[in-house]
Amino acid sequence: MHKDHNTSSSAPSTRRIRHRRRSNEIPHELSKLNGTHLLINDQDKYKSMWIRAHSSLWMVGGFLVIIYLGHLYIWATVVVIQIFMARELFNLLRRAHEDRRLPGFRLLNWHFFFTAMLFVYGRIISQRLVNTVTSDKFFYRLVSGFVKYQMVICYFLYIAGFMWFILALKKKMYEYQFGQYAWTHMILIIVFTQSAFTVANIFEGIFWFLLPASLIAINDVAAYIFGFFFGKTPLIKLSPKKTWEGFIGASVATVISAFVFPWKEISVLPVQWHAMWLGLFASIIAPFGGFFASGFKRAFKIKDFGDSIPGHGGFTDRMDCQMIMAVFAYIYHQSFVFQQDYSVETVLDQILGSLTLEEQQILYLKLRQIFQERQLKGT
Repeated sequence: MHKDHNTSSSAPSTRRIRHRRRSNEIPHELSKLNGTHLLINDQDKYKSMWIRAHSSLWMVGGFLVIIYLGHLYIWATVVVIQIFMARELFNLLRRAHEDRRLPGFRLLNWHFFFTAMLFVYGRIISQRLVNTVTSDKFFYRLVSGFVKYQMVICYFLYIAGFMWFILALKKKMYEYQFGQYAWTHMILIIVFTQSAFTVANIFEGIFWFLLPASLIAINDVAAYIFGFFFGKTPLIKLSPKKTWEGFIGASVATVISAFVFPWKEISVLPVQWHAMWLGLFASIIAPFGGFFASGFKRAFKIKDFGDSIPGHGGFTDRMDCQMIMAVFAYIYHQSFVFQQDYSVETVLDQILGSLTLEEQQILYLKLRQIFQERQLKGT
């Protein structure tokens, strides 16, 4: 009797495809709730609150230490956060199969990233460094030379990356590569536009960095607490756990905190009015940065941008509202607080900052000669 050995394998053998969900991918069941999954109904909300509180305490402690260390350390922290944000955003559109066929292509993203960093921060930081290295001729020449040629250096670094991209193009990979090129530039715009204003705020005075950043943190914490205990009315479908109770409670708490934060005397100080306007923006407008990020994550079907901070997600998740706030704080400061000062010291600082040590000595001798001549004429 002939046995048909093919009966069990008559259907074409198919490979089992296993889809492993990423740690930051949004669960399928939650994606359908779309506004009904509130914190007040969450069974694991106390566990989640404890994880968030623990991470928040570490972040606040580190933040206070960095503030104590001063301007350059705060700027360095901003740079580190930017690197983590860029890494999280770069990974959103990466596909492992294509990347394996393009060795070294990931480095191109970081080449553009650090070129943009050099362009945005180079002049801001180097102008400060000029004043700290005037006693050392070598470093003074190095820094002043960089200030002079910073733009051309950045331009040719970008052109080098552009040529690198063109030479790396491969057949059947054009769509993926040009998509990555466009995505990289969009990330640079998102990350560096807001961070340039953040760094400008730092060097205008730590207060103008600390106050806006603190108000966003207060608003975020207050919204979580009010939503945790009282949230029953969904606020926006893009962010299912946001509630009107959390939004209104956080707005009130933020404005009060803004008014009390710089309080030194019983009388109302001008800075408190400035703080109140910043508080209003932080509580009403800035949260829309978070809503935008929520919609962005839903478009990519992920819960968080990363998992660097337990209970909070990635660095990008923590910086969504800060990005809008930093820009507003800088514009507000320049428009309503900063006064144009054209004193002799300001003019000399601008002139001397663009001269080499030898040129400064020549200028000094010239001014000395003019001063002596005018003294003789006066006598």
